[in-house]
Amino acid sequence: MAFTALDLFSGAGGLSLGLEAAGIQSALAVEIIPDAAATYGRVFPAATVHNGDIRHVDFKSWAGVDVVAGGPPCQPFSIGGLRRGREDVRDFLPEFVRAVLEVRPRVFIMENVPGLISFGSYLRSVLAPLYDLYAISEPQVLNAADYGVPQSRKRLVIVGNHEGTPFRLPPGSPENRVAAGTVLTREPKGEPNPSKIVFAKNPDLRPNPYQGHLFNGGGRAIELDKPSPTILAAAGGNKTHFLDLDGRIPAYHRHLKQGGAPYTGQLEGARRLTVTESALLQSFPEHVRFSGSRSSQYTQIGNAVPPRLAQALGNELVEQVLSRSRRKSVAA
Repeated sequence: MAFTALDLFSGAGGLSLGLEAAGIQSALAVEIIPDAAATYGRVFPAATVHNGDIRHVDFKSWAGVDVVAGGPPCQPFSIGGLRRGREDVRDFLPEFVRAVLEVRPRVFIMENVPGLISFGSYLRSVLAPLYDLYAISEPQVLNAADYGVPQSRKRLVIVGNHEGTPFRLPPGSPENRVAAGTVLTREPKGEPNPSKIVFAKNPDLRPNPYQGHLFNGGGRAIELDKPSPTILAAAGGNKTHFLDLDGRIPAYHRHLKQGGAPYTGQLEGARRLTVTESALLQSFPEHVRFSGSRSSQYTQIGNAVPPRLAQALGNELVEQVLSRSRRKSVAA
């Protein structure tokens, strides 16, 4: 009999895909964005998908599920936003806690942006009702690249264990890092992205030619021998990372360092990542198809938990908590 999970703020299902690979099946997903909920339903046809506001969901009927997992909206805590915390209407940390209290799972796992750490006192106050029920780990930031995801992506993780012993997060290592070039090729996979790469009027140089801001927008050139930069939820246009197929950027970087004037127009011999390639850099399986417009698909991918990171977490949940709990239940 498989272990079961609820996925709150599920998005397209990256977290659930990883948990499923570890032997934890999705029973329920809650997601307010219709396109993301549709994607989730296609990937997990056996799961119940609630496309709506989590505040309207009564979780008591799901008591007995093994895992409550999810990533409440990160905008209230992200360094890229206003960081209003509890004053932000998108703060749904209390709803995550409510779900845990109503379900009383064996273990819960919450992920978010690293910026949540600086809201420590608020985070502790929100989690306070759970401290008598769970041994709750200190927030820890993991880089998905250290778990075999071909992308550098940092996420904060908190785990609550009903066994009363602190949960040990899976050890990652730079030795596990996978180059972006293992999933990217010169020829695009999927429908090409027509967004152009335009030289910035006022470039901002860094020592590494592939860092800094040499081109308009937030998209970065990908070094194929390293994990890619973090895939952005705002991708689709000029915030989509790109490939410098002809290797022109290092020469342009030298030109600028030597005092040369910025170029104008478009970078030739370069192309933006496709939806399919962005998903592969997130470690989504190739069979996953995303619903909605192209912009919506990029957003779903950029918002997702990398499945390979989620699987590493799921493996430890099974080993440290769930299997042990089941053995105790059988013995009793």
